[in-house]
Amino acid sequence: MSLRIALSDDHPVVRAGVRALLESACGPSEAWQVVAEAANGDELLSLLAVTPVDLLITDFSMPGSRGGDGLTLLGQIRRRHPQLPVIVLTMIGNVPVLRAIVDAGVNGLLDKAAAATELPQAVRTVAHGRTYYGEALRGLLDLDGRQAGERGQLALSPRETDVLRLFAAGHSVSQIAAQLHRSKQTISRQKTDAMLKLGLKNDLEIYGYARSQGLLS
Repeated sequence: MSLRIALSDDHPVVRAGVRALLESACGPSEAWQVVAEAANGDELLSLLAVTPVDLLITDFSMPGSRGGDGLTLLGQIRRRHPQLPVIVLTMIGNVPVLRAIVDAGVNGLLDKAAAATELPQAVRTVAHGRTYYGEALRGLLDLDGRQAGERGQLALSPRETDVLRLFAAGHSVSQIAAQLHRSKQTISRQKTDAMLKLGLKNDLEIYGYARSQGLLS
């Protein structure tokens, strides 16, 4: 099967590694070619507008985009390219965010740490019109509300988690509001509500929480 692949990640070394993995894993009857690479959401949307591709493999957290990343970017991709198969690579272990990624209509979802062993199979599965969720993430997505609640992961909504992720990445409330197309008052309230739910007292603790949940890549 011939596949034209777009690859998006804000770390050049990750893009190089994924590209090499795809090239080495390609079977005798397969022709996988990375035809476009992007370092952020803005670059990705621009490339997709002019480059025909059969599959997109993208990171979830890519700071530095005027138009935003994460759920905002996935929403834009789905609206502009509703038929494009999308595989998301992420370090996030937060259950509500993982479920929100699935609900955004992606076709594959993998832990970055498992990409070396699972990505080729994910590509083949998604290319044949099926969905693929990585083994580690399937376990998290199968958690019931009681189990996830015990881990403190259902306290936040996906949007509240996204606000904390962006804030911990160094964005101001005004910048987050612009990226998520919300008012500053809404973002400030979501940040405050999230801190109260988690018992976080300051910005340093927000950063610590984001790190512990894999929200910063």
